Order: sequence, then C-alpha cells, then structure tokens
Amino acid sequence: MKKIIGNKEFLDFCYDVFDKLPIAVDILDNEGKIVYMNKTFSDFLKKPREELIGKIVTEANPTSKFLDTLKKKQAEIACRHKFENGKEAIVHRIPIIDDKGEVVGGFGMVLFEEISKMQELLNKFKLLDKELKLYKNEIARLNIAKYNLDDIIGQSQSMVKSKSKVKKFAKVNSNVLILGESGVGKELFAHSIHNESIRRDKPFISVNCSAIPENLMESEFFGYEEGTFTGAKKGGNIGKFQLAHGGTIFLDEIAETPLHMQAKLLRVLQEKEVQPIGAKSPTKLDVRVVCATHKNLEQMVEDGKFREDLYYRLNVLTLDIPPLRERKEDIPQLIDTFLTAFYKETGMYRHIPKNVFEVLVNYAWPGNVRELRNIIEKICVNAEEVNISISDLPPYIINGSIKNRTTVSGGSLKDILDSIEKEVIINTLKECNYNKSETAKKLSIPRASLYRKLEEYGIDVKM
Repeated sequence: MKKIIGNKEFLDFCYDVFDKLPIAVDILDNEGKIVYMNKTFSDFLKKPREELIGKIVTEANPTSKFLDTLKKKQAEIACRHKFENGKEAIVHRIPIIDDKGEVVGGFGMVLFEEISKMQELLNKFKLLDKELKLYKNEIARLNIAKYNLDDIIGQSQSMVKSKSKVKKFAKVNSNVLILGESGVGKELFAHSIHNESIRRDKPFISVNCSAIPENLMESEFFGYEEGTFTGAKKGGNIGKFQLAHGGTIFLDEIAETPLHMQAKLLRVLQEKEVQPIGAKSPTKLDVRVVCATHKNLEQMVEDGKFREDLYYRLNVLTLDIPPLRERKEDIPQLIDTFLTAFYKETGMYRHIPKNVFEVLVNYAWPGNVRELRNIIEKICVNAEEVNISISDLPPYIINGSIKNRTTVSGGSLKDILDSIEKEVIINTLKECNYNKSETAKKLSIPRASLYRKLEEYGIDVKM
C-alpha cells in the first residue's frame, strides 16, 4: 500500500475527486511529505499548490502537528488548530495504516475553515435540538401513559384488589369510572388501565375538566375548523377526542363538566363520532373513555347537577380507590419509596425512626398519598439531622395523630405524648446550648420540673 500512495493512478484519482470539493484536503506519504493537496487547501494557506507538494508538511505549514499524528498512529478528529496565517480551524488528522500496522501515509482535512462557522452550525443544531425536544415533550405529554401498575405502591388487601380490577378491566373496551378522594392516585390507575390494555401503543390523552374554561371546553374536546370564529388557528384545531383515536381518553374531574357539555359528551359516546365546530360532517371515533372524580356523582344526579343518562354511560365499570386511612399498612412502603426518591433527586439521606413512624401512621391523611408525599418532602428538606425527629413534623400532623389515640406498635396515648415531650426538651436544650435555666424559661416550666423530666427520660445533659 506504501507504493500506492503517490503513484500516478492514485494522484489522478485524487485530482478527479478531491479537487472538486469545497473542503480543504491534503494527503501525505509515510515520511510526512505532501503528495497531494487540493486547491481549496492551498487557497486557504494562500500559497501556490505547486510549491507545497513534495515538502514535509511542517515546511508547508510550520504549526502542523501531523508528524506527531503519524508517529502516534492515532487519528485526531475535530481538533482545534491555529495555522501560520493566524486562522483558527477545526481539522482532522488521520494516519493511513496498512494490514501490518505500519503507517503508509496520512489524510488531512480542514472541516471548518473558521471557528465562527462551526459555532454558527453548533448554534443551529442546538436550536433545532431544543425545538425537537419541545415537540417530543409535547407529544409525550399528549400521547403517552406514563404510569403502570408497578408505580402504584401498596400491598394491602384493598390495593391488591384494586390492581386486580385494573387487569380485569383492561381486557375489555368498556368505559371506566374511577372514584376516590383527592390524592388517592386515580390518575395512576387510569394510566395503568391503558398500559395494561391492547391500546397501550395507541394515544393516551389526559384532560382535566376543571382546568378548561367553560367557553373553551367544546373546542378543546371536539376541535374546530379553520375560520370558524375570530382568533381560530390557521388550519383549525384537532380536539382531544380525535387525538385519542384508537387509544384512551382520561377525563379527570368529570363532575366539573357543565350540563350543556354533558349533553354533547353523551352524544359522542353514544354515536362514537365527533363533529368539530364548523365541520360539515362528523368523524368516526374509536376511543375508550376513563373518567375520575372525588365527588358523589349519584348525589349530583339527584340534585340535577349531572345527567343521569351520562352517568350510566360512563359508569359501566367502577373502580373505587380506598383512602390512605383505610390501608395504613401501606404507609411504611410509601414512606420508604418517597425517601428513596428524595435521596435520588437531592443526594440527601434521611431516616425516619420508629417513634416518628408511629405518629405518621396514626395520622388520618385527609389528603391521602399526595399529602403524605408532600409531608415527607417537607420534613426531609427542613430537618437538620439525618434522623427525622418528631419536632420536624408540622404541628397539625402531631395533633391529628394524638387525636386518633392509637399507633401501629400498639403504644398508648401516653407513649406518644412522652415521646413528643422528650424530643421537644432535647431540641430546646440544643437551641439553648444546654443552658438549663434558659431551657426551662423557653419551655415555660419551673427549673425543678425540667430536672425531673431530664431524670425521667434519661436525658444526658452536656455542661
């Protein structure tokens, strides 16, 4: 191959091919002599090509590092290089190696003749990449169910039963109504129903009915044609139901749908077709509907606030998610999951001792799993120590726990109060730099009472 580099046939090929390129190219032999250089390169160096060919590369370009490249036998790709004429460019230096591992020549290329051109191209790529990510995020937000059954934490009997229902419901295309208090995780169950079904590879469109203004709900649900009204988008707009064609639409907070929209929604479900505003004819739909609400729809039907016919159309299959207070055995697993997620996100490790666990488990959690997650994050951030103490808990959690009077470990109300009192005394001592007089004053108790409690709880006070 050494003989090939620089022979007439090879050079003719180079002149035929590389001379037509607008990119600077040169080829060296095994000694580092230039055997070919295209006109673009010689123009870049501002030297006649005839004077450069046959010279050692460092004679043609004193700042060249190509000889080192040939010696190391390692290609250098996209390297920043400053030429003798002061120009900075991005270059490739590639040794040509034969089957025996010997260097027989080198191939050089100036990829960007000016750093500014490369930066301009990089900026364009960054802009395109940013736009692409925005589009991808929007598509993902609209069309993908993010959660599955593995994301639903809990091994209590009621949760196992609910998960079992999800698998059963996923086998059919009937509409599903998910009931449960705020914060129980109704959305996770809706996502899971879709991901367990044969529609899993089709769109999953989530709509919060309470977040859409009443005057925009029809156009959001069913779309509109171009020119239908002032301000309408050019080309019109595809409604949520059409976006969900072939997949699932999740209507969260369905109870917030106004009555006039309930009638139109009923027609879509009955006829399995949708007619965008301004359209001359309807479009057929293949959509599974999953709804959720924390309100009592039966009572709303009785009060005339929800259409009875729509209620029965939606409530073909019912999934009732139990509140957290009815499945307290799931709380430890939930807390562990949230602590792990907090550690992964922040790198801050936190531990919840048994006495704090008892307070948390004993609380009623009216906000359910959502409230529990928020509290865990709150105390993890605010805690000064690795071990969470009872004093780190919000007062309403402590008071609510005391009112319930029982704990997981079977402790009494006195046990809870004693544990809380001990934690408060220890933390106050720390704040007062272990000054007993200051501590007693801050706790609003006589100094003698403080001494008694220190002895009762076995608190070792530093002096």
